[in-house]
Order: sequence, then structure tokens, then C-alpha cells
Amino acid sequence: MKNSLETAMKVNVIGAGLAGCEAAWQLANAGIKVTLFEMKPIKYSPAHKYQGFAELVCSNSLKAERIGSAAGMLKQEMRMLGSITMQCADLSRVSAGGALAVDRTKFSDLVTERIKAHHLIECVSQEVRDVPTDGFTIIATGPLTSEPLAESIQKMCGDYLYFHDAAAPIVSFESIDMSKAFFAARYGRGDADYINCPMEKNEYTAFYNAITTAESAELHDFDKEHFSKDGFKVYEGCMPIEVLAKRGEDTMRFGPLKPVGLTDPKTGKRPYAVVQLRAENEQGSMYNIVGFQTNLKFPEQKRVFSMIPGLENAEFLRLGVMHRNTFINSPKLLDEYFCMKNNDKIYFAGQITGVEGYIESAASGIYAGLSLARRLLGKRELKLPQTTMLGSLCRYVSDESVTDFQPMGCNMGILPLLSQTVKNKQERYALLAERGLKELENVI
Repeated sequence: MKNSLETAMKVNVIGAGLAGCEAAWQLANAGIKVTLFEMKPIKYSPAHKYQGFAELVCSNSLKAERIGSAAGMLKQEMRMLGSITMQCADLSRVSAGGALAVDRTKFSDLVTERIKAHHLIECVSQEVRDVPTDGFTIIATGPLTSEPLAESIQKMCGDYLYFHDAAAPIVSFESIDMSKAFFAARYGRGDADYINCPMEKNEYTAFYNAITTAESAELHDFDKEHFSKDGFKVYEGCMPIEVLAKRGEDTMRFGPLKPVGLTDPKTGKRPYAVVQLRAENEQGSMYNIVGFQTNLKFPEQKRVFSMIPGLENAEFLRLGVMHRNTFINSPKLLDEYFCMKNNDKIYFAGQITGVEGYIESAASGIYAGLSLARRLLGKRELKLPQTTMLGSLCRYVSDESVTDFQPMGCNMGILPLLSQTVKNKQERYALLAERGLKELENVI
């Protein structure tokens, strides 16, 4: 005889990508019926080609295996929480050195087979054009959400839905050389919240020459309608820093690198140019480079931005990206369980929440599904320790102190600092992972 809960509760999950499949898997394994909507094969987004679930669109890599890395730590947490992604990835892995890479067709087929075989998951091939108003719903439609549904979500979210991701690089505070940089506010107004990296004329000229000749990343076909060689078409404020630089040698000095209102305490003079960094989180462990949204290739970003005084040895926690991406302003809309603050029947999961990357999307789906399942079953919420990678990621995307929200992937910079100072990065990361995994084991 079936559990009566199976007929009493039902959840809609929209989108059978990594996040949607994980959310459905968690709910169904908890004894809750799920209707999983996927518009493929009736309709495909510009990036999707394969009819199976959990399609890996870009790389077939799920990042580093080593537990003493952000990605390795997160994957281990996912395994501990019963991830279908990790189960299928382990069965479809291909040789990739220190990374976990998969045969993407086999991986998709395995996930699809397991999801469709679950007796509590009904899979419906249908484009959902409006957010359902009946029962509970998890929206996991990804960065290329179809236009009709995006319009419905926008009506529900107001001005907190964005369609383009233009993010500047983020560095760890402890990697900034503060013997060269200084805290200050322009004209001394307000608190000295910004880190300022001053440049002399020769340093600025070398930086200008490097950034204007650096190699840009190739755009996807579905991005090209929004970007051009002259920058971001629909929003001048999102112009890549390298495009701005190409408009003239002094354009950066009259834009994000303007030195007015700032005095270098080491010289007592106004610098020739200044790169500013702003705290990305409340604890001040991460700083973003203000105005440096960029489409440069990742190695080029590291090479060129490391020329900035004070950032020569910077640890880049996230590199700049510019692409089409539908995501909500989660700190304004969601709590740490991925539930809407003003509509407790709607949850979000995946890249639409502002988590960036395959495993991050899958992990958010795990937690959204698990959180809703526990709630429907009358169980106490599973509050993830902030020392876990997933716990910190959930807190970041729901942190109301984050005023200029941009998507974020897993990185060690979002974790609370260790109680002791460990200068060796590999040793520090290993200790952070050990601490987080131990605390997760204590709560599940």
C-alpha cells in the first residue's frame, strides 16, 4: 500500500536540467509526487541540442576532483546529500586528469533513465508559459528560460529579473597587497569602504597597452545578438572594460579608473589613475574590481589584471563573464532555502538563482528539493552550516547586504575564514574542506 502522503502532496518542477532533475529526485525520494516539465523535444533553447535531461551544453567537465578545492568540496557535499548528478557522473566518467569529466551523452541518458523510472516522477514534455498558481512549484529553467515563461516570472519578480550577465572579477582580500593599495572613500565622504590601487603614468600606460591588445573570448551564437565588437548593445553601463579602453587612452581615467577625490597616503598626491575594489560580501573576504566587467579570455584576465598595483599575486575567486543569462536578484527575492520571501509556494533552483556552473546549479536543486520536501513532511529545516560550500553559496545568493548582485560559482572565498592563519593555500583549502565536510556530516 502506498504512503498516503504520495497522493496528498504534489510538486511541479519546471525544467529537467541539472537543477530540476536534482530537485525532483530529492522530492520523489522523500515520498512526494513530482510533475517534471521539460519543453524538449517539443522546443529547444538556442543552446540545447540533445533530447535527454541534464544536458551539458558547454564543457563536459564537472571541475576538479580534489576535495581540497572548491569544486571537489562541493561535489563531496553533493554525494553526501544523495545527488543523482554525482551518481551518474561517476558511472559515465572519462579520463580528465585531476578533473571529473563525463561522456555527456551517456551522462544525460543515465539521468534521464533514472528520473523516468522513478514511480513518483511524472515527466511531461511541454513548454510551461506561465508560473503555475496551483500547489508548490520549483522553477529551474536555467539561463536561457523561454521568453513566455520569463515574462511570467518577471511579472512575479518585478524589476528583479535580469537577462544579461556582466560580471567583474572577484579577488580574495587576503591576496591583495595592502602595502601598495589603501582604503579610502572619494573626497573622504562616508566610510573608507573601497580599496584603491593607485597607478603612476607608466603603470597605467603599460596596463592600457596590455588590455587593448588582449584576446577576447569567443561568443556563443545565442549571445551575438546582444553583444558586438563595440560592446554590449542594450546597456551602455555593461560595456566591457577592454572595449571602453579602445575608445581612447584616457577613457578609463575618466571612467572607472578616475583618480579624482583620492590621495595616495604614501605619496600625499593624487594618483594618475586608480582601480577601485568594493567588498562583495559582509565579512569582507571577497572584493570585486569595480567597473571591470569583461569578455577577455580567462588566462588574459589573470595576466592583464595582475598588472594592477596590489593585485600582482591576486587570487581570482571568480573571473569576469559577459553572456546572455536569465537570473533573478536572489538576495531581494529568496531566502537561503531558495524559497520566495513573498510567495512561499514558489522555489527557484539552478542558474536562474544566480549560482554559476554545472555543479553549483545541481547542488542548488538538491537543496531546494530537500528543503521543500522536509517542509511538506513537517520536518525541521535542514540548515546547512556556513562552513560548507553549499551552505555558503546559499547564503551568498540570499544575502541582503549584497547590493550589486551578480552570479557566483563555488570558491573558497565565500567560506568563513579559519580561526588560524594558514599562508600555504593548498593547506588552507584542505583545512577548509575538512572543517566543512565534518560539520555537514554532523547535521545530516
